[in-house]
Amino acid sequence: MSHPATPPRHPRRSRGPHGARRVQRTLGLLLPTLLLAACTGSPAAPRTDAAPASAAPQPTGPLCAALPTGTDPGNPSFLAGQPVDQALRWIPTLTTFEAALRTSGVLTDLPAGDGVTVLAPSDDAFAATFSEDNWDDLMTHHTDQLRTLLKAHLITGSHPIADLTTAGTATTLDGVTVTVTRTGPTTRLGDRADTVCADYQATNARIHIINAVLGPLPATADGTGHRAH
Repeated sequence: MSHPATPPRHPRRSRGPHGARRVQRTLGLLLPTLLLAACTGSPAAPRTDAAPASAAPQPTGPLCAALPTGTDPGNPSFLAGQPVDQALRWIPTLTTFEAALRTSGVLTDLPAGDGVTVLAPSDDAFAATFSEDNWDDLMTHHTDQLRTLLKAHLITGSHPIADLTTAGTATTLDGVTVTVTRTGPTTRLGDRADTVCADYQATNARIHIINAVLGPLPATADGTGHRAH
């Protein structure tokens, strides 16, 4: 008997209990397959409970409590994603040092791709070393002396303070080797400076704030500075 070319307008229903049992058996066979496909057949959705990326190390030292924390502008987690020259601008106690680095262009002397460790004297450290007139004269008229001074505060490579302490010495960009020793809650650099907030992280860099100016001081450093803090 020939079949029509198109399906009938009302498909025939299954006849009797045998047809119903066949449908049940078919569903019973298909159900495990459908469940398995639902679990494994499509790409897994991204997990939302994955562990976050490693947080930036928290700076340590007596000055840290006075600097931005949490979600404040310039907080350590934010600075960890900034290049070092930008990160320095966000640390409120490093305005003098940051301006000197920017004016001198000394960061361009660093080997490309090696990172840098910055031993950054605080504004108070500069104020105790230079008078306002003497510092302005150094910034304006003695660029070579300024660059030499700043290189005494830069170390090639990004080094946590613990690594510098373990090594016991560090060689700054001006070629001078300084001793690095742990002294209670701070770290001593040479015989002049202590860390007051160490281990800020920036892109391929570490910043350690110190409480004194390092290196051979220019003749303009009279040690009786009276610059405004």
